[in-house]
Amino acid sequence: EPSMAMRATHIVNLAQGMAARAMRETGKVEELGTAFSMSGATPASKSEADKEATERRFAFANLWFLEPMQNGRYPDAYVGGTDLERLGVEPGDMEIVKAPADFIGINLYTGGEYEHDPQDPNLGVRQARREPGERTDFGWEVRPEALYDVIMRIWNDYKLPIYVTENGASYDDSPNEDGEVPDERRVSFLERYIAQVARAIDEGADVRGYYLWSLMDNFEWAFGYEHRFGITYVDFKTQKRTIKQSGYWYRDVIANSGFRY
Repeated sequence: EPSMAMRATHIVNLAQGMAARAMRETGKVEELGTAFSMSGATPASKSEADKEATERRFAFANLWFLEPMQNGRYPDAYVGGTDLERLGVEPGDMEIVKAPADFIGINLYTGGEYEHDPQDPNLGVRQARREPGERTDFGWEVRPEALYDVIMRIWNDYKLPIYVTENGASYDDSPNEDGEVPDERRVSFLERYIAQVARAIDEGADVRGYYLWSLMDNFEWAFGYEHRFGITYVDFKTQKRTIKQSGYWYRDVIANSGFRY
C-alpha cells in the first residue's frame, strides 16, 4: 500500500538519524557517511512539463533519504509538494532525521529518460518509451553519462566528498573451451563508466574512490544466483573461481592508476 510504504521510508530516515548520533557519540568515528542507491534521470524533451517531472523523479529516486539526512527536510518529489502528514512526520522528527554525513556514497548502474504523466497523481512522471538501446543482461540500460550527471549534481548540491560505492554490470559470460572467460561487454561497460568518473573529477567533483560491483559472482538478492556481476567467475556447483577478462583488465587499471579515455 503506497501510503504505508511512504511511512516506512520516514521510519528508515528516523532510524538512520538515531544510528548516526549513536555512532558519533562513541567518539570512535572519524568519518561517517551513507551509500544511496541512485539512477540517472534525463528529460525526454525540452518541455517544461517533462523537465519538472524529471526533477521530481530525480528527487524521489536520489534525494529522498539524502536530503533529510543532510538538511532535515524532504525534497519536493510529489505533485503539489510533499505531504508530511502522509509520511507520518511528527513534531521533532526532522531534528532527529537530520544527521549530516561527512561523505556521500553513490550506488549507480543505469539511468533513463522521463516525461510528464498526467495520469500519475503522485510523482506525475513516467519513463519515456524510446528505441531499445544497449542493455546489460539484467535488462538495465547502459548509460555511462548517468554516473557523471549524478556525481556532478550531488557534488554541486552538497559539496561533500563522494565515493562511487557500487557500479558494475550483469553479463552471463562463462568459461570457454580454454577455460577463459572473455567478457568484453563488461570491460566496455566499466571503461565507459569509469571514464565518466574521471570526467567528473576533471570538472571539480571531489570523488575519493570507485568500488566495482563485484569481485565475484554472488547472491544477488531476490534474483539469487541468476545474474553475474563479478569480474571473477564462480562455478556455484564446484566453487571454482576463474578470473574473467574484465578481472585482468581491472587489475591493470589499478596497477596503472587509470587508463587513457
